[in-house]
Amino acid sequence: MKNLEAMLRTDARVTDYKINVHERKSYEMFFVKGKLETVRCANVCDTTVTVYAAHGEFLGNADFRVYPSTTQEQLPGLIDEAVHKALLIDNKPYSLPANEEGEYTVESNFSEFSPEGLAATVANTVFSANRIDNGSLNAVEVFINRHHETVCNSRGIHKSQVRYDAMVEAIPTYNGEKQSVELYEQYNFGALDEEVLYQEIADMMAAVKARYEAVKPQQALQCKVILNKGEVHELFSEIAGSLTYASVYNHSTVFHKGDDIQKAPTGDRIEIIMEGAIKGNIRSAKFDSDGMSLDKMNIVHDGKAVNYFGDNRYGQYLGEQPTGSLPCLHVATGSLSEEEMKQGAYLEIVSMSGLQVDFFSDYIGGEIRLAYYCDGETVTPVTGISISGSVTEALNTIRLSSKEAIHNGYVGPDKAVVENLKIF
Repeated sequence: MKNLEAMLRTDARVTDYKINVHERKSYEMFFVKGKLETVRCANVCDTTVTVYAAHGEFLGNADFRVYPSTTQEQLPGLIDEAVHKALLIDNKPYSLPANEEGEYTVESNFSEFSPEGLAATVANTVFSANRIDNGSLNAVEVFINRHHETVCNSRGIHKSQVRYDAMVEAIPTYNGEKQSVELYEQYNFGALDEEVLYQEIADMMAAVKARYEAVKPQQALQCKVILNKGEVHELFSEIAGSLTYASVYNHSTVFHKGDDIQKAPTGDRIEIIMEGAIKGNIRSAKFDSDGMSLDKMNIVHDGKAVNYFGDNRYGQYLGEQPTGSLPCLHVATGSLSEEEMKQGAYLEIVSMSGLQVDFFSDYIGGEIRLAYYCDGETVTPVTGISISGSVTEALNTIRLSSKEAIHNGYVGPDKAVVENLKIF
């Protein structure tokens, strides 16, 4: 690496450079029908070099990878190829972050465990969550990951951080009289809460039984719709994604600072904060791939877009103070308890093929694979239906739960109620 940096510094064609190193150490357990079949340890290191080359009024950049097998004799050729590619890119010039050093650790209780001890605890919790007669976990895989990331550049950036995450992949199965039904579950987390993990798997075991019992409604349903954390995450991610510097600069968003995200709200007012690190969030980081230190930025306040956020390059293009690529989506909780949400008739979504949100065509909808329909008294698992409607109207009527959940890069209400969606 020292030789690589020396070559980059002394190449007159290279205006600037950046080197990102990501080392991942993992401890992995693989179970088949409850029996531990394989334990694997992995140590993977990825190195990406970005070369910047100024030419005329432009600044181009290109990447190349350096592998453990890459020899010193190969480096000049890799640099030369990257420079030639960079000279073909006509980007508007911008400056790299400069003169900052530091070593950081993202907060997580994973550091209190050995990898094998944490994996065993996770596995035991997962299997203990199966309380369904004729239900089983046919396959379970547990991954415990420790990441060490380093970024350095030609302008004096040199930072490193340690962060953790874990993933459980499971195949919950229900064996009925006529057939067996399987679902797929992937659960990611950045801090261990055994109670939350237990409930996540228990809910999925209940869902696989419900999927076996689910029926297609004989008539159109008319009721409020309850979105679960996965769909709530997707909805608010679309809003956040439309307020990045890149989206605004590339004219690919309908929202700008000062615009009302909620046009005529009758429900809860939306509050969104983008953050660098939140305990338990698997996207948490102290700096981004450019080496920009990450803090937080309030982007939606009281249902109105108030700020943009994003990476160093596009922030400079817009004349904004770059925030860095803030990875954690934090949405303020709302006013409703789960009991209040489930008063009267409702359709609670458990699984969708994916929530589709399009602000340009004012659309929200998607295919429902499994939901619980309550007519006000009886709860019935249903499948084979879809929802559609106006995303503007959905945001105007949205009511958010008072309970907070973590889902991948999202922290916020675990459920949301929307009105006036067509169910068919």
